[in-house]
Amino acid sequence: MASWSRSGTRLWASVRRLWPLGAVYGYRRAARAGLVGSVLAGGFVHINAEPQRKLWGDTVYAKEEMKKEIAPPMSMRRFRFNQFASMIYEDEPYMTPRDFLHSVLMENVDNKLQKKKLTEADVDEMIKIASRIEAGTNLFRGIGDKGLISYTEYLFLLTILTKSDTGFHIAFKMLDIDGSETVDKMEFQKSSDTVEEVNTTLQVFFFGKNGTKKLQYKDFCRFMEDLQEEVQEVEFTKFSKGMKTMRREDFAEWLLHFTNEEDNDAYWDNMRKRIPSGQSITFDEFKEFCLFTNHLEDFTISVKMSIDASKPIGIAQFKRAVKIATDHDLSDNVLDTVFKIFDLDGDNCLSHKEFLAVMKDRVHRGLRVQPQQGVSGFWKCVKREMLAGAQEALRKSGSPI
Repeated sequence: MASWSRSGTRLWASVRRLWPLGAVYGYRRAARAGLVGSVLAGGFVHINAEPQRKLWGDTVYAKEEMKKEIAPPMSMRRFRFNQFASMIYEDEPYMTPRDFLHSVLMENVDNKLQKKKLTEADVDEMIKIASRIEAGTNLFRGIGDKGLISYTEYLFLLTILTKSDTGFHIAFKMLDIDGSETVDKMEFQKSSDTVEEVNTTLQVFFFGKNGTKKLQYKDFCRFMEDLQEEVQEVEFTKFSKGMKTMRREDFAEWLLHFTNEEDNDAYWDNMRKRIPSGQSITFDEFKEFCLFTNHLEDFTISVKMSIDASKPIGIAQFKRAVKIATDHDLSDNVLDTVFKIFDLDGDNCLSHKEFLAVMKDRVHRGLRVQPQQGVSGFWKCVKREMLAGAQEALRKSGSPI
């Protein structure tokens, strides 16, 4: 019996290692964070399982026991949001537009900085500012710290950054529940599976201070295009060190930022050895490459239709596949830089599968969900630990099984 007790202790220690993050801001709304964010952005896990495990007649109700001791698991996106959110209102964390821009530029933030607790007067002032702002590619930079973004909206904004113009239309159709070709505030909240008690900057911008305006597709599409370009401008400025052109080595650094693939060290080595100094990339070239990264699925299809998926791809084939996917051309300058980084054996070809893996990390800014995570991955780990504990107990009891 003592052996089984020790096995249970081992299992419990393993569970606690799997969920090391304690109670963090915002769990009471986490489960409501988004049809739009979860379906389009992907990777947000909603736990609604009743895991039960039987062990020689004794039923272990894992969920009921764990609920008493630990907080629900936190997604990578939720963790990033809490990390960068600098405001607290009614015990909920909120990002400002400046926080959002920082979250897509940087991997970490100084957690020693205290989050600011807002008063009702602070929020009223932010609503006034949101009601006066105009659309454009300086929207988030213009508002700065004078606005609020909820977690659900953060997921939605992340989705926007990775979508093509076709994705814009799909996103709007998901919001337009009644098919009226417009979206009202209630539809926006229903599609996000939440009813925000606070008038956030995005809601006021879309629907007005009183929430009576309706969002047209052309305005929604412009907002998405403007946000993508604003983020591109911010990224270009950061990695170009404020210059009007970006050195090719700076472009390579941007490419590999937020990525964590097996061959990353080799890519960095290629960047140092193969890319000549003194050559630069313009903002227009940079924008065209960003457009390509939002069409990776279309690019994958065009590659598979033109060559054997198991074979490396050359520059000419790569350029043609990009043209088919985006109806735009990548400059020879950008193409040469890409191939110098990702061509591991120097044959002027690259593995498009490995390249796509890096690009997906880059596009999702390190928040791409990996296999074996979430609920299924967690329970596989629990099952392994239970089996190990049972085997240990049997050995110590001298059982021949």
